[in-house]
Amino acid sequence: MHIDPNDLLLFARVADTGSFTRAAERLGLPKSSVSRRLAALERLLGEQLLLRTTRKLSLTDFGRHLLEHARQVASEVEAAQALALHRQAQPSGRLKVSLPGDLAGLDVELLLRQFLTRYPQVSLELDITPRRVDLIGENYDLAIRMGELEDDASLVARRLFDHEWGLYASPYYLALHGEPREPEELHAHQGLTLRTRAGDAWPWQLARGEEGWKGLAPPRVIANSPPLLMRLAEQGAGIVALPHTVVRQACPLQAGQRPSLVRVLPEWCLPRTQAWAVMPGRRLVPSRTRAFLDMLQQAIEEAGLSDAPRQG
Repeated sequence: MHIDPNDLLLFARVADTGSFTRAAERLGLPKSSVSRRLAALERLLGEQLLLRTTRKLSLTDFGRHLLEHARQVASEVEAAQALALHRQAQPSGRLKVSLPGDLAGLDVELLLRQFLTRYPQVSLELDITPRRVDLIGENYDLAIRMGELEDDASLVARRLFDHEWGLYASPYYLALHGEPREPEELHAHQGLTLRTRAGDAWPWQLARGEEGWKGLAPPRVIANSPPLLMRLAEQGAGIVALPHTVVRQACPLQAGQRPSLVRVLPEWCLPRTQAWAVMPGRRLVPSRTRAFLDMLQQAIEEAGLSDAPRQG
């Protein structure tokens, strides 16, 4: 014998309201469905639960005994609903997030501090590395990823922002080595290049209208840290590919001062890249994940992550 707990909940509502009509309204069901399901429950149990007259409903002796158990089911359902509503109102629990070491120049430490202050019942577990975690296998709630995404039906993604990239160098480096006028001239310069996941130097793929060029200045430094490469470029170590917004945020122009980085080959652009929030493909996103994404999106908007290149 298998008793559906929903039918016990339905029975408790009918007994407590004393009416099929009122119970149906409370449950949001047609009165005919309530009557039919209670009749089916009685047939399954082999006992009558309610005595029905044209004027009122009354419980049988067996019905009174069963009502105690049915009310326990109703109480557990109400407790679960209250817990769900509370968690929606006040996010809580563990939030496991994968973040890159550098997120488009955002102050990630400040973002995390503000999130923890606003949501004291949420605990964070962070992986701040370039690796692509297995969200399902490693039980992550959220990963922030840059660039192309793999096709995976078990995940869902939300685009956070786009970046346009360009080549940059310090005025000191260009004064010492000369400024390239065409991409082919990059072969005579020193490159500060990002490291791919395979461990190779990330090639520069340049475009100007319908023209294209793919190659590299001979790499002097290969690293998976854009902030490190940018600092080396500021010190005159070579030419680096960077998002325009990152340069604008990290190297603001001061009145009367020379910029620490200027565009190289300003008519040529690298491909746009996207930042994504990637989550397991659940039907419902936990409130703590939604709260983190809302704060992250607000930080992105306040940082002004647009694609306008700096002029140098």
